[in-house]
Amino acid sequence: MLIGELSERTGVSRRLLRYYEDQGLLDSTRSANGYRVYGPDAVRTVHHIRALLDMGLSTEVIGSVLPCARGGADEPLDLEMCPDLLATIRRELAELDSRIDRLRGRRGALAAHLV
Repeated sequence: MLIGELSERTGVSRRLLRYYEDQGLLDSTRSANGYRVYGPDAVRTVHHIRALLDMGLSTEVIGSVLPCARGGADEPLDLEMCPDLLATIRRELAELDSRIDRLRGRRGALAAHLV
């Protein structure tokens, strides 16, 4: 399928699809006229990428986690616990907890000025 059809079927802009490809998350081939041609699994892959982005993962992390993603395009994302996935999830959770703690501190400092 061409990039326009993939965009329409996934609701993801052509620009983002090209970005995913540049990041190594999505594969395509080139037709004789230079158009990108995506395989039948591209819709599922894009849905997995979007679900992982919604979890707050970066495209760099998604590149290592994407092979562990299961489920169809119309199914919820299911992550198979691949060897490095558990460590990746723990690391991402620790980073989120750290950011939340910093934000709570900033909020408290701001709120103290309202009293």
